Amino acid sequence: MTGVDLVMLALGAVTVGAGALVVGTRHVVRAGLWLVVALGAVAGIYLALGAELVAWVQVLIYVGAVVVLLLFAVMLTRAPIGASDDLDRSRWAGALVGAGAGLGLGALFVDAYRWTTIPAGVPGGGADAIGAALFTDWVLPFEVVSVLLLAALVGAIVVSRPDVGAVPAPRKGE
Repeated sequence: MTGVDLVMLALGAVTVGAGALVVGTRHVVRAGLWLVVALGAVAGIYLALGAELVAWVQVLIYVGAVVVLLLFAVMLTRAPIGASDDLDRSRWAGALVGAGAGLGLGALFVDAYRWTTIPAGVPGGGADAIGAALFTDWVLPFEVVSVLLLAALVGAIVVSRPDVGAVPAPRKGE
């Protein structure tokens, strides 16, 4: 086992632990902060694999933008920030669905790769190839996601402001 394997194992443990805390905490803001830890550890895994561009995209897009958008949406919609009594439900159903999804993904990976080794440093996976693919084959999905995020932000602002669209009360004497 090499040093890179140990780093990836440690970062994988951090990712799984932080992911469990994301879904296990009763505080919405703390869940968002644990999500930052989980996504940061995934970026560290990308760095250990030698994919520096993907790691920085992970940090900028997911940690920087999506989590900040999530926290702003929580604050703008005036959702309860502390512990919520609505979350005191039976966790057996969620654990069963999560375990089923995990086992299904594990079986999919085993069936797809059959425990084969993949050579490191495959040529053609640099920033120029990713940029060319993004701006030729993936332009439409990229723009659709940007419009979706914009609509979510506008929707959070509209939901958080009860005065938007309200009919003003008539003044005295009118």
